[in-house]
Amino acid sequence: MKLLRYGDKGQERPALLDNNGQLRDLSAVVADIAGETLSPQGIARLQAIDPSTLPKVEGSPRIGACVGQVGKFICIGLNYADHAAETGAAIPAEPVVFSKWTSAIVGPDDTIEIPRNSRKTDWEVELGVVIGKGGRYISESDALEHVAGYCVINDVSEREFQLELGGTWDKGKGCDTFGPLGPWLVTRDEIADPHQLDLWLEVDGHRYQNGNTRTMIFQIPKIISYLSQFMSLQSGDVISTGTPPGVGLGIKPEPVYLRAGQHIRLGISGLGEQNQRTVNAD
Repeated sequence: MKLLRYGDKGQERPALLDNNGQLRDLSAVVADIAGETLSPQGIARLQAIDPSTLPKVEGSPRIGACVGQVGKFICIGLNYADHAAETGAAIPAEPVVFSKWTSAIVGPDDTIEIPRNSRKTDWEVELGVVIGKGGRYISESDALEHVAGYCVINDVSEREFQLELGGTWDKGKGCDTFGPLGPWLVTRDEIADPHQLDLWLEVDGHRYQNGNTRTMIFQIPKIISYLSQFMSLQSGDVISTGTPPGVGLGIKPEPVYLRAGQHIRLGISGLGEQNQRTVNAD
């Protein structure tokens, strides 16, 4: 099942995508694709619905972030060995954890704002994991039972803010518009193996990233179990699991960064595509 949210910013409505690619409105069934709707019981309730009985969504509305009311937006850094190498970083012994602020979340095709004073805004295609069943001290063997589904994330990053201004990475990761989610949340049952997914990203038609989730250093069960040692995970929390090589920072002989007026296109097999234009922040 592919769940999504559509409509103007701040007024998104819940929907699903039927087998014919038609959007079907879920507003009469659930208030949002968020919180308890993503619990195992909530997902089972939605899966029991015949999509043909739901109202069609006409036209081509804006698609919003596929999860609403996100409580935590947690990210894992340097989680692909070849990406760590291109940035000159050592292979981490434990998952590198940082946060993106929830105010960074936007729709998959919304514009990305290059922040004021930015010189090094970069891209990162990533597999997103959406928590369905909350918990803490989760075992690796049970971890996937806590997953509602998966989505595409562009972990947009300002490298100077992140790496050169001191302190933690967070200030370069959580700028407004730096967290496009979607287009869909694809429920766990549709993805046979989340560690065998191709993921890619292009800027102005040039393919920079071409990877596969099989090269993750820490796989999803490990990530969920590890995070749950330090915080409770709750329905609707989003985890971004790291990026393969090909980010602008790692390009030789000189890094390449985003500027206003460019087109970013990215996707993950089975999870859909995102398309974004870059603009300068007001």
